[in-house]
Amino acid sequence: MARRGGRVQRGGLLGAIALCALLSACASESSQPGQAAPGTSPSPTRSIRTYSPIPQPDMGPPAGRLVADLRQSSRDAALGRFQVWIGNGLAQPVDPSTIDYRDPRFRTGIPAERLRAIPADSERGYPLAQPARPACGSRGAGRVTVTHAGRTTRIPVEDEADVVARYVESRCFQLALGEAATLAFDAQVEVDRPGRDGVATITLVATPSGRPGHRILVQTVSGTPVLTPDRRPVWTPRLLVRSDGTPVRIELPVVPARCDPHAFMESGGATAFRVQLRLDGKPGELLVRMPAAGASRVLDYARDACGLGQ
Repeated sequence: MARRGGRVQRGGLLGAIALCALLSACASESSQPGQAAPGTSPSPTRSIRTYSPIPQPDMGPPAGRLVADLRQSSRDAALGRFQVWIGNGLAQPVDPSTIDYRDPRFRTGIPAERLRAIPADSERGYPLAQPARPACGSRGAGRVTVTHAGRTTRIPVEDEADVVARYVESRCFQLALGEAATLAFDAQVEVDRPGRDGVATITLVATPSGRPGHRILVQTVSGTPVLTPDRRPVWTPRLLVRSDGTPVRIELPVVPARCDPHAFMESGGATAFRVQLRLDGKPGELLVRMPAAGASRVLDYARDACGLGQ
């Protein structure tokens, strides 16, 4: 009995070895891409593409130089400022005692705020307050003067995004518009019903200056990254306001543009609306921000409509 059992065990072992060899051969024959096992029809294969990393350009400041450029985030715009960023390509840190931005489009120089050292081969941003009355009609480019270690360095400032040009154009149009009327949002926000299906209404008020001779056509109002018109790309009031007429109230139904929580936390322009106008036939654009109380109310509505809570 023991021998018969031993023969059975040896036979099972030999069979297992043969089966493994067969499976190994099948695997080796069918492991080539696009090749089917013998006796089977070829099946479609999906190739997986791989990509080599693309070398990233060196974004550091050029060696041996100080460089500068202008930038403005939505938060900067909401705070009435832009920033000059200075890159230090020198071998040692630069600790500025003063930074002064000058531009022909502004009447005086603008001192930078939050001064701090710039380590070698790095950059730092410094806020600049937007002047309330730019030199309308002037042209030119900006330059920043940096005083550090008893030396003064003048650096041309790049402005690829036209930060200054866009601000000056908008502000000068706003000043001209102020001779005819002012545009502002009412702090009150009406909501038809709470919850996800609710629609809020914000109100833009055009208040004439009382001086005769001007006509303002309010053409369109654009939404923001958080708030948008209900079922349309932009609001199109197309209302005429006379500078010696009566105030005009423009009601704008609004719904959430998106329900991403990050949009509420990161968007400094959530309640700043772009208004396309014609002042005595001349086109222009005005950025009109909601007052703090109104902004808080409409953002509370949007969170509720998105189901995000308070």
